[in-house]
Amino acid sequence: MKRIESIKNPQVKQWKKLHTKKERDKTGTFMIEGFHLVEDALKSNAVIRELIMVETVDLPANWNVDNQSIVLVTEEIMKEISDTETSQGIAAICEQYNDRKDLTSFSKLLLIDAVQDPGNLGTMIRTADAAGIDAVIIGEGSVDVYNSKVLRSTQGSIFHIPIIKANLFQMIGKLKEKNVKVFGTSLKNAVDFKEVSSESSFALIMGNEGNGVNPDLLELTDQNLYIPIYGESESLNVAVAAGILLYHLR
Repeated sequence: MKRIESIKNPQVKQWKKLHTKKERDKTGTFMIEGFHLVEDALKSNAVIRELIMVETVDLPANWNVDNQSIVLVTEEIMKEISDTETSQGIAAICEQYNDRKDLTSFSKLLLIDAVQDPGNLGTMIRTADAAGIDAVIIGEGSVDVYNSKVLRSTQGSIFHIPIIKANLFQMIGKLKEKNVKVFGTSLKNAVDFKEVSSESSFALIMGNEGNGVNPDLLELTDQNLYIPIYGESESLNVAVAAGILLYHLR
């Protein structure tokens, strides 16, 4: 067990850097905060490099931290590295998920194209987890999945389901070779989602909040779907739409 008391300690400065995507990508790590996320990380197969906690914090009796590298810090240090207004006094540094196995071994996939709102992305990951989806594939242009707001919005699902960055064009090509049906979401050249049946294997593409799915991606799908709007709203939130479609398709 290690103890750090100075806010100027190099380790503290390194932890703070993890609030930037550049440093997360460079180190292959990310920071989580709060009892809920830390507990999910401990229960999953996540690799935790350091468990950071204020000395006065009491860990739950059912937590197994015997093999964890624990660093005790002051409340001042925890506040310094925290990205939340009110810290719970506990955080952890985890390794990013880097399993590069054949992605087409998964039978139910959610593909994310340029979703930029952290809350939306986090909610979609959480929804995919709840719907029993095998993996979430993040394409270019989306907010970083290890952004602190995304992590909090997943409510721990970040540790329950593989989240993988990949080229969506290449991914769709591989999926079609495996006869996995690929569904896009669009208002044009699309059918009411209720006209399609559930599938034993499928991939669903959800797109940018303002512009939708890249038109070039939509050209590669087997079928594009839309959700009818019965009221006066112009559109559905992308995370809500993802939930409706994922549950219908599975």
